Amino acid sequence: MNAIETKLKGCFILEPTVFEDERGYFFESYNEHKMEQILGYKPTFVQDNQSKSSFGVVRGLHMQSGEFSQAKLV
Repeated sequence: MNAIETKLKGCFILEPTVFEDERGYFFESYNEHKMEQILGYKPTFVQDNQSKSSFGVVRGLHMQSGEFSQAKLV
């Protein structure tokens, strides 16, 4: 995994290492140990969602605050 630090403090672009051949591809989308090495602390990461949209559909992230707030890993 390649971590690129952005101008925003604590915000990184994470590029997974993709292993690809004629059969398809595989990549590790999250690894707690590697994330801890990148961030310098052990993150609490409890949920991972993925979606696929139909052609012409745009999805967005929704900001939440308060009791039900969630951090976003984009």
